[in-house]
Amino acid sequence: MSKVVTLPRFSVGVGDRFSHQAKAQLAACMKAAEAGVEVIPVWNKSNREHMIIGTEPGQTRAAADAAVKELGWKEPYFVDADHITLKTVERFLKPCDFFTLDVAEEIGKAAKPEDVEAFVARHPELIGEVRIPRIPEPFHTDVRFVKGVADKFLAAVQDAGMIYRMLAANKGEGNFVPEISMDETDAPQTPVELLIILAAIADEKIPIQTIAPKFTGRFNKGVDYVGDVAQFAKEFEEDLAAIAFAVKRYGLPENLKLSVHSGSDKFSIYKAIHEAVVKFDAGVHVKTAGTTWLEELIGLAEAGGSGLEIAKEVYREAFAHAEELCKPYATVIDIDYAKLPKPEDADGWTSVQYTSALRHDQSNAAYNPSFRQLLHVGFKVAAKMGERYLRALDANEEIVAKNVTTNLYERHIRPIFIGR
Repeated sequence: MSKVVTLPRFSVGVGDRFSHQAKAQLAACMKAAEAGVEVIPVWNKSNREHMIIGTEPGQTRAAADAAVKELGWKEPYFVDADHITLKTVERFLKPCDFFTLDVAEEIGKAAKPEDVEAFVARHPELIGEVRIPRIPEPFHTDVRFVKGVADKFLAAVQDAGMIYRMLAANKGEGNFVPEISMDETDAPQTPVELLIILAAIADEKIPIQTIAPKFTGRFNKGVDYVGDVAQFAKEFEEDLAAIAFAVKRYGLPENLKLSVHSGSDKFSIYKAIHEAVVKFDAGVHVKTAGTTWLEELIGLAEAGGSGLEIAKEVYREAFAHAEELCKPYATVIDIDYAKLPKPEDADGWTSVQYTSALRHDQSNAAYNPSFRQLLHVGFKVAAKMGERYLRALDANEEIVAKNVTTNLYERHIRPIFIGR
C-alpha cells in the first residue's frame, strides 16, 4: 500500500453551496498559516445540497483545485463526500478523498443477537470497572449495559464497515480519509459508550481519522450553541480522553480526532474547544458548512443596488416557502416565526438594516437569529435563480469574498484553533 492519506491535526470543513467561494475560504486558512497555525480546508457538500442546487461533486473538486492553484497553497486539502450512504456514494467516488459515513438510519436498529454476543465476548475489558486515563472516576459497567450499547450502535458501525469496504475497493485503502458521524441520535454518548463504539469500529477494521459524536445542547444551523457550556466542555474533554485511550487500546489511527458537526457559529463553545485541544495536545475537525452562503447574501446586501434587491428577493421567497424549506432541517433549527420581519417591511430596508439582521453579531441589537436561520435553509431560493444569482456573485466578488474570509477566519478559525 502506498503512503496513507492523513488528515492533519487541525482541519475545518468549509461548505461552498454555489462553488464560488473556495478562494475566499482558502484565504482564511492562509491567514491562519501566517499566524503560525496550520488549519487544513476540507470542502464539504452533501448529496442533498447537490440535488437541490443541481450540481455535481466534481464541481466542488474543480473549485477547490482552482483556488489552491491560484493562491499557491502547498499544504494538504480535501473534498468531503458529506454524509454519504451506499445509496448515494457512487457520484462522489472519483472527486472526493474524504468520506463522512452517514449511519444515522441504522442507529437504534437492533443488531443481530449473535453479533452482540460475539462483541461482548471479544471485549471483556469493557465489563466491570473501566478506567479511562485522564477521567478521574472509573466507569462501572455490566454485561447488560455493554449489550445495550452494542444493540444501539453495532448495526450502525457494521453499516459503516460496508460503506468503508466499498470505498476501499474503489479508491484503494489509505487513499482517503474516513469519518463516521454518530451525532444524529437521541442523547449524547458517555465516554464509556464512545469507547464501546470505537471498539466496534476497530473490530470492523475501519481506520477512521475523525468521529462526530453527539454532544449535549442544541447545534442549530447558523446560530450560537444553546446549552450548558460547562457541561459541553466536560463532555468534550472526556471524549478526547476516550479517543486517546481507544487509539492505544484498539490500534486505531494515531491521528483520530473529534469532529464537531454543525460547528459554524457556535461561538460560546469555541473557547472550551480551544482549551481542550491544547490541554490534551489533540486535534479537532470543525464543520462550518452553510455559514459561507449567508456571507454571500451579506456581501450582496452590503453592495447595494441589484445585489441588495437579490438579497431581499431571497428573503421574500424564503418567507413565502418557509414550511417547505424548513421541513428537512426541523431538528436543527428553532425559528420564532413571530420574530420574522414581514417581507414588505424587509423590502424597504437599507443595506445596513439587512446586514445587521443577518450578520452573526450578537452585540448588534438588530441581529435576528430567526431571520438568519430561515435564510440559512433558504439557499434553495438562490439555486432557483440560477445564473442570475451566480452573475451577482461574480459582479460583487470583492465585497462577498471579504465577508467570507473575515467570517471564517475571525469568527471561526481564530477562536477555535489559534485562541484570542
